[in-house]
Amino acid sequence: MENEEFNKEFRVLNLTIEKLSLYYGIFLIIWGIIVSFVSGSTSATSYIPSFLGFPLFVFSYLAIKFPLKKKLFMHIVVIFGLIIFLGGLDFIRTLISGYAFENFWADTSKIMMLLTGLYFVIQCVRSFIFARKNRD
Repeated sequence: MENEEFNKEFRVLNLTIEKLSLYYGIFLIIWGIIVSFVSGSTSATSYIPSFLGFPLFVFSYLAIKFPLKKKLFMHIVVIFGLIIFLGGLDFIRTLISGYAFENFWADTSKIMMLLTGLYFVIQCVRSFIFARKNRD
């Protein structure tokens, strides 16, 4: 029975989407803190990954803690994932304008948000499709 339940859960890297979201939130929080420290930035914008990672972490935790509200919390999580991806798209603006990597750490953060945000949103969509197909 337990193995059957395991197979009914959508998994990425052997993690449920809720745990992946939780770890992604932690990653973003730590990334923003490290980049701000390493770059010596005094700007609040260097903490944008942390600011976006925190609610992602909180709502992922709530989805795990309150399974009856998981659908609601995970829809909120994917909205934050989409915001992260869209924030990363700003790198394209700096690339087109010819200012790419003038601020190395800011552009590195944008690329990280672009790529990880895209991957995360794709996994969330795959999870939603999986859940819809496997409704009882």
